[in-house]
Amino acid sequence: MTVTTATLTTLTATALAAPLTPLADLAAEPRSQEVTDWADRIGWVVGLLLFVALLYWLMRQGWKWRGTLQSDLPEPAAVPEQGTERDTGQGTAPHEPPRLTLTGRYHGSTTAGQWLDRIVAHGLGTRSRAELTLTDAGLDVVRPGARDFRIPAGDLRGARLDKGIAGKVLTENGLLVITWELGGRLLDSGFRADRAAEHAAWVERVNELSGGPIDVAAIRHDKEGAA
Repeated sequence: MTVTTATLTTLTATALAAPLTPLADLAAEPRSQEVTDWADRIGWVVGLLLFVALLYWLMRQGWKWRGTLQSDLPEPAAVPEQGTERDTGQGTAPHEPPRLTLTGRYHGSTTAGQWLDRIVAHGLGTRSRAELTLTDAGLDVVRPGARDFRIPAGDLRGARLDKGIAGKVLTENGLLVITWELGGRLLDSGFRADRAAEHAAWVERVNELSGGPIDVAAIRHDKEGAA
């Protein structure tokens, strides 16, 4: 069988062109399908936004309901203005220099010994930055963007190191918890200093000033037993 040069040229050209045909077909196919179900997608987005709004509304209502249940709790004392005088029981004395100061965060307050029983009345449930000042008159809590309050020295019941309060969990001994009394009710307030090494000095000074620490485990046991 004789194969001419023309025949070989034709066969070679056909063999080279054959693999390119599927590639050309693939290149001609669209890379993505055009979206035609915009109405369905918009409906899903609107539904999701409504669901999130409902959850937020329920959380707000729960917060208000808890505040209503705690309406019998009196308002904490206000922080005196700088430069004012305090009553010592024997006349007045100039405003005393602070014994300890601390900057950090306020993580909320709870019923003493019950770290999930959040107190929200009078703004005590609002987490915020905080500046603490401890003097012989008590503890001043200044909170930018939230309500300031004072814990008089006579209402301090002790301090301890802990790891969680009001749904906030930190490392072991990462939280300074101060126990105090408000309207006959014992509360725990949690603070986290910018420099956690300061916590130990605060525990020592607050317990020295208050005669604490109070046994919060006993408080928790009494409440659980009563329930």
